[in-house]
Amino acid sequence: MEIVREYTKARRDLGRQCLFSDRSAELLADVPPDPNLALQFVPRINSVQALQCSRDMSEHQVNTERFESESCGINHVEGGWPKDINPQEMEQTIRFRKKVEKDESYLNSIMQLGGVIRYCVGQNNAVDIYQEYFEDEELEDEIQEPPSAKTINVFRDPNQVKRTVTCLSWHPEGGRKLAAAYSCLEFQKASPDMSTDAYIWDIENPNKPEMTLKAASPLVCLDYNPKDSHTLVSGSYNGQIVFWDTRKGSQPTNVSSLEQSHRDPVYKTIWLQSKTGTEAFSASTDGQVLWWDVRRLSEPTEQLVLDLGREGNLDRAVGAISLEFEATMPTKFMVGTEQGIVVSCNRKAKTPAEKIVCTYEGHHGPVYALQRNPFFPKNFLTVGDWRARIWSEDIKESSIMWTKYQMSYLTDACWSPVRPSVFFTVKTDGVLDIWDVLFKQNDPTLSVKVCDAALYSLRVHDNGRLAACGSQQGTATILEICSGLSSLQKNEKSLMAEMFEREAKREKILEARQKEMRLKERSRSEQSREDQMGQNGADQEETVEQLIARAEQDFFTIVEAEKRRREEEKKQLNS
Repeated sequence: MEIVREYTKARRDLGRQCLFSDRSAELLADVPPDPNLALQFVPRINSVQALQCSRDMSEHQVNTERFESESCGINHVEGGWPKDINPQEMEQTIRFRKKVEKDESYLNSIMQLGGVIRYCVGQNNAVDIYQEYFEDEELEDEIQEPPSAKTINVFRDPNQVKRTVTCLSWHPEGGRKLAAAYSCLEFQKASPDMSTDAYIWDIENPNKPEMTLKAASPLVCLDYNPKDSHTLVSGSYNGQIVFWDTRKGSQPTNVSSLEQSHRDPVYKTIWLQSKTGTEAFSASTDGQVLWWDVRRLSEPTEQLVLDLGREGNLDRAVGAISLEFEATMPTKFMVGTEQGIVVSCNRKAKTPAEKIVCTYEGHHGPVYALQRNPFFPKNFLTVGDWRARIWSEDIKESSIMWTKYQMSYLTDACWSPVRPSVFFTVKTDGVLDIWDVLFKQNDPTLSVKVCDAALYSLRVHDNGRLAACGSQQGTATILEICSGLSSLQKNEKSLMAEMFEREAKREKILEARQKEMRLKERSRSEQSREDQMGQNGADQEETVEQLIARAEQDFFTIVEAEKRRREEEKKQLNS
């Protein structure tokens, strides 16, 4: 739409008309030089002087009308939904829209508002009030800045017997507080003098925790409620679920009964998106995923046994050690197991066999970290053994991207909440690695030696600038990430979407090729004779034995070479 304004004015109001014509030059005045004035001339050294057409003033004042301003606040709910409607629940919003659209005054209101909206749209098209004039220069400065991270604060366990920081959780409002859970996860290595307390730290005061959470058993995990910043839910080493309300003090508000709780340590608890904001679920190595309502923890509201045979047999269940839940997918969740398998589940299924949808196998050890990409929920990150992997839900045979094997064990990982191509990993050698897969895939973009002890937990703040790492010696370190790794880059989302799509297509082609080769091998084996099959089996056994012996020899050769390299480094340091 084009906005045009026409101005009109009478000819008599424009003044006398100017008439111009060409004519020859005419001498109006001739002033001859005066020789007497030359006697008064004084020679002077060359100098530079600035001149202005305006008059010099020592002071200038302008009186303007006084504008009185008033500060006021407004409480805005997304979309203007009523209090009893949760805008994140799709079914409620659809039902509410249908109800409103049937109202008689709905069409009249839309027609009346149409003119106002049309006028506002015209204004927005005429002037872009959100235009950033120096956007390109800022992007160039950010790209030129080298990746870096600096330590802001270190919070140490105040107890004499140091414990591992097993879980960290940022305060949902402002991120000025950090909750930390401490426990000893080594089997039968816990000291009888070990404290069971967890702490809430103020990030600007590392000397003393702001609050102590008293627990009967050491806490393995804890999580702030995103809807109520005063409440937390945590999982204990003895399998109990503990609910906290910081307004009521250090003691737990509610605790689940031992009979109805997990039989092993609770490794992960996550809040669910619900109307009441009081529902959560937990996972444990006893092979169960339990749903809870923190207002009534006498028994779980729902149960899922991780039996891959889909029979619900608890004796054959795989142990759960990590959980993933995305609010935009309220019916789906994922579980990482001790056996290196990721299980995708559907909560709304009616039977236990339908609740376990599919599995992803790719790690040699427990899946310690599992998280969906916040920008592309179909792609998720896993960490187990010495490698991190990026998966696509559509491909179950293999991951679409992975890192090379690291020299130290990976213990935790998470995506950046502001950049879709960046993720963080921590290792047992005390190093924090920051990966930018758009920049390079073989090596991390930045590696930071946080401490000498092994790192076991990691949590990145929602703004992407702060990362908290927990160590085996009970220290929680907060690092500030540079702006290049914590601010969205130009065209990053589109480039990352293209990369995920390209890698997924490549894996699909390889998967189809492998299936074709398997079918060919199967047809060949069926056509061969029994005696030839026996001879081929013997030859194959010999070949397998030779391969195993060669692999063992290569493994010990690499180990010896690594030992020699470390001894040489120690000698160089001592010298």
